[in-house]
Amino acid sequence: MNETVNSAPVPAAPAAGLLAGKTGLIIGAGRGIGAAAARLFAREGARLLLASPTEARLKAVADEIRATGTRVDHIVCDLSEPDSVRAAVDRTVAVYGRLDIAFNNGAVAVPPNPLDRLPEADLDHLYAVNLKGPWIAVAAEVAAMRATAGRGAIVSTSSVGSLMGNPWLPGYGAMKRALNSVTASAAVTYGPENIRVNAIAPGTTRTDMLEHWDEADPGVIDRLNAQTPLGRAADPAEIAEAAAWLLSDRASYVTGTVLRVDGGMRA
Repeated sequence: MNETVNSAPVPAAPAAGLLAGKTGLIIGAGRGIGAAAARLFAREGARLLLASPTEARLKAVADEIRATGTRVDHIVCDLSEPDSVRAAVDRTVAVYGRLDIAFNNGAVAVPPNPLDRLPEADLDHLYAVNLKGPWIAVAAEVAAMRATAGRGAIVSTSSVGSLMGNPWLPGYGAMKRALNSVTASAAVTYGPENIRVNAIAPGTTRTDMLEHWDEADPGVIDRLNAQTPLGRAADPAEIAEAAAWLLSDRASYVTGTVLRVDGGMRA
């Protein structure tokens, strides 16, 4: 007789949407990829708790989604403050009674500098937001999924810059590469509990972060596009599509991966 582990049947995605019936948390939902994900996940049927450090932007995204008839709530969340991260997870459970999916998208960048000229304060800030913050988030999300839904899926936003040497943004690349390791470790640890953990590695994407980099180093977007087989930067909505798929039941056998969404840059 064949025996299987985690053999609970995986339902087909409902016609109502890829994420229909899911309750989700998006950290970093105020702009860019996170805001695009909030709009997409809502269209795909998820009930959402949106988190971001900027109240005005966060409320604008929440109000936009609420106007479509989707249930959504929001909370101010600073990834550099562990209690704030845990509060966002707790708020999701308090509002909806469960947590099924989580998208850890929040991050910061600092001005481009080679390693020997990166201020230590900038390195500490990158660590607090881009590595420790997602670490705390994953731990809290796993606990919430275990206590409520009994299974779940988590996706964190890494970067194509974590997959190669990164002379322009060495601190950013280092924290994102470490996040890849956190993703793999969590996938192995929590897979037996039917909690999948993955990451996406976006390439050049038209976000405020990229525009600020281009202002500090004029022409960088054109240079990155020249290294990209598709020859252009992604729209944030294109990156959000990859996150939605990984969080959905259609990716039910995918865990521990860092999915490149980079226009072929690292092909």
